[in-house]
Amino acid sequence: MKTPFKNIVHVLRWNRWVVLSVVIVSGLVSLLSVLVVAGIYRESLDHAFMVSGEGEVFPLERGDQRQNLEVEALAHLERFHNWFYGMDAGSYEKHMERALWLGDASVAEVYRQRRADGFYNRLLQYSLVQRVVAIDSKMVMGEDYLEFRTRTQLQILRGSVTDTYELVTSGHLILVERNFPHNPHGLLIIDFFENSLRNIEIHESTEK
Repeated sequence: MKTPFKNIVHVLRWNRWVVLSVVIVSGLVSLLSVLVVAGIYRESLDHAFMVSGEGEVFPLERGDQRQNLEVEALAHLERFHNWFYGMDAGSYEKHMERALWLGDASVAEVYRQRRADGFYNRLLQYSLVQRVVAIDSKMVMGEDYLEFRTRTQLQILRGSVTDTYELVTSGHLILVERNFPHNPHGLLIIDFFENSLRNIEIHESTEK
């Protein structure tokens, strides 16, 4: 003799199998998704990026990475020196924040030293404008780093007076993870040092 209780037990048992099947299928789908994402990530490691003449970054096969590394390094150094040394009273904080993404503690130490020397206070007090006129970088490429030496021509504007200087900096570049938009080239300046600073006009007049 059939009773309603047997039907309820049957339904509950059937529901349990359905739920269990859904859980198993969901787990398999999740596992498959993880495997697919891991495969895509591994494939992405075999690709790098290239830089256009304007400094824009585009995907590139890893085989061509070394060929274009020098182009990226030059763009990285130009970006850094423009931000670190090109400034005025209203923009220096924003420029420093951007520049510090491109270097390690050695860059931050130069910034702290310039701050301790009162450079930024004078910038604000006298409304100075420091403009980057030209950047010329020379590099030696090693296995895991690049050594650079950069000559930067600066102009400091004080009202109607303009002083022109040549600053020589040096250091190394190492490869790091790309960080868009803070560090799109995936390079980091280390061992940064300001080698010399000379007034070009005074130097040239002395030579004459």
